[in-house]
Amino acid sequence: MTRSIVSAWHGTWVVDGAQIVRRADAPIDVAALVERARLRRAGGRTPEDDAMLATRAGESWTTGDRRLVGDGVEFRPVGPGTTPGPGDGDRRRAYLLQAAEEGLQAAWDPSIHVEEAVRAERDLERVANLLGERLVSWVGRDAPAVDVSDPARAAALARSTDPPAPLGPDDPRLVDARRTLAALYDAARDAHAGLKAAVAASVPVSTPNLTSLLGPDLAGSMLARAGGLDRLARLPASTVQVLGAERAFFEHLRGRAPPPRHGLLFLHPRIQSAPKSDRGKLARALAGKVAIAARRDLAGSPVAPELKAAFDRREGEIRARRAGAKRSRSPLPLDGAPGDR
Repeated sequence: MTRSIVSAWHGTWVVDGAQIVRRADAPIDVAALVERARLRRAGGRTPEDDAMLATRAGESWTTGDRRLVGDGVEFRPVGPGTTPGPGDGDRRRAYLLQAAEEGLQAAWDPSIHVEEAVRAERDLERVANLLGERLVSWVGRDAPAVDVSDPARAAALARSTDPPAPLGPDDPRLVDARRTLAALYDAARDAHAGLKAAVAASVPVSTPNLTSLLGPDLAGSMLARAGGLDRLARLPASTVQVLGAERAFFEHLRGRAPPPRHGLLFLHPRIQSAPKSDRGKLARALAGKVAIAARRDLAGSPVAPELKAAFDRREGEIRARRAGAKRSRSPLPLDGAPGDR
């Protein structure tokens, strides 16, 4: 029977069927076990793995661990019962807890705070709009002749200490309640403005390449939609292009709509102001640069002006091609393609 090499958290073994031929146990201290877990997560080999592979002496082995494949070791899925026992349960528990804590710290993405701030900003905007609509409706019943279509003006009238209008509430408790509602509206607007300013100041520091391409507001929205900088840096350009258009994309998969050409990238002023026929091309070009910018920001690289220059160059090519197509079109009504008539 072909021998197999088996690697686990507590050591590495060479087995022949159900019999252990050679073994290399991992150290018993938790710090060494955590270090080996870090190596395994990164796709590397532990010292015990290397020690067992060094004893192969030209034999052909199999393994169920892709880290060990190569140089006479062939990958073969293994079934249950091929790994020796886990050893000390208390030691395993301590190692797993510490390894999990270090894994969480290593995977922590600081841009999650930007994501939460952007989402809170959107929530507060919806709340403030609802409160403003209610204030406009309520205050507008006091003096129909007064224009209170502006929620800020309606809040100011609700806070006023002047005698109420003839049609205003008679109960002073209702007057106080409406004044409290106006104060809540003002607080929501102030908090929204504070969050917006904080995002605009924080995003250029953490993601300078994204900000140079998209601006702080759109860069923060892309981070929030993607779920952080780490995930945005892992997305392909085709996915970046339609971030924010998930509903339209699934409608397309169901056969109910054409494929979306852009999502949040439509908010970029140069895509928004472009002719409709060019928006998809521009969004595709910008998405490719955004994907590169996110990876550079994740790696801590400085701003790369060539990304924006490449997008500017591509935009110029698209405009020149459109202008050339317009000039080559014949003015005669029966010339050209049927779709041009």
